Amino acid sequence: MKPGQINKTLLFREQLLAWFAQHHRPLPWKGEKDPYKIWLSEIILQQTRVEQGLPYYRRFVEHFPTIEHLARAPEDQVLKLWQGLGYYARARNMHATAKHIANERDGVFPNDFESIRSLKGVGDYTAAAIASFAFNLPHAVVDGNVYRVLARYFGVETPVDTPAAKKEFTTLAQSVLDTERPGDFNQAIMDFGATHCKPQQPECANCNLRQHCEAYLGGRIESLPRKSKSKEKKERFFLYFVMRSGNQVLVRKRTEKDIWKNLYEFPLLETDTFPTDNREVVKKLLDHFFPGALPAGCQVLSVSKPYRQTLTHRLVNAVFCELGCPAGFFTSVPVSERFEQCTPVSAAELEKNIAVPRIIDWYLQEKALTLRLI
Repeated sequence: MKPGQINKTLLFREQLLAWFAQHHRPLPWKGEKDPYKIWLSEIILQQTRVEQGLPYYRRFVEHFPTIEHLARAPEDQVLKLWQGLGYYARARNMHATAKHIANERDGVFPNDFESIRSLKGVGDYTAAAIASFAFNLPHAVVDGNVYRVLARYFGVETPVDTPAAKKEFTTLAQSVLDTERPGDFNQAIMDFGATHCKPQQPECANCNLRQHCEAYLGGRIESLPRKSKSKEKKERFFLYFVMRSGNQVLVRKRTEKDIWKNLYEFPLLETDTFPTDNREVVKKLLDHFFPGALPAGCQVLSVSKPYRQTLTHRLVNAVFCELGCPAGFFTSVPVSERFEQCTPVSAAELEKNIAVPRIIDWYLQEKALTLRLI
């Protein structure tokens, strides 16, 4: 470095930690040294906002205060507590990891980056976070907030959603990391990106880093970080049949290898076009389950409005058709054969103990405001 030339890396580090000392967010896992609780918080916060993940973290710690408690829990209980967070593979991986640590490692959490990285459901970011927060190891975290802060401050033009970006930003993040205080630094840069250097309307006017921020100085705040053209999401169209008889409803457990694996749903008909809420059209579609006509005593009670859920690579559209069926209907031979993968459960069981995809939960929550399942 030439005489008189500023060290942007050192300045960035010092100013970021100075900001953190005044503005850090008080959260229950901050300052925590129990690797189990740090790991738990990091898994919950993957692809989840802090505000949304916070009550889930508290709920899991309450139900499972140690990794042994989580390891002994039934999967259905874990998935039910996770309901609403989405990306259910995280919960399944978390449960599998808890059992691995409890049973194969005598409950001792690994304490080096590579061993942490080898755990199911743990990537580079999560491993770096756990390593730095729990064990003060010098590994930089790189998430969306970090990409944004580094891209703006150092003027990085590489699109953040390309393969080249991961290597470039990881190298940059590691070069600016305070190796004496890696946990504090990692928390500082994430907090700074989440609350100050926000995607929209960042607080540049009150920013102590702006004097040397390339994006601010060059008028590129809105254009950094760059992204390549996003792929179009594929749409799927579901027509759910909510069949109830007395105090029971019919559900099935998904076994397909997708994000909803091991969650429960109602009997489903997937269509090629947007699911209709027209009752007469829905009645015709019921022919898929009941060729010719509905069984005696069954009737269409209601057809819901369309619901829509946006996933990472999919747009899911759903309509719910509620059918009233006579007592004993679920145990009759034709029904038990036609719906052999389904099982009747009580409305209370469905509400308290059975995990369902978010789009179904939305329907049930809204239904509960007007007419609860009896």
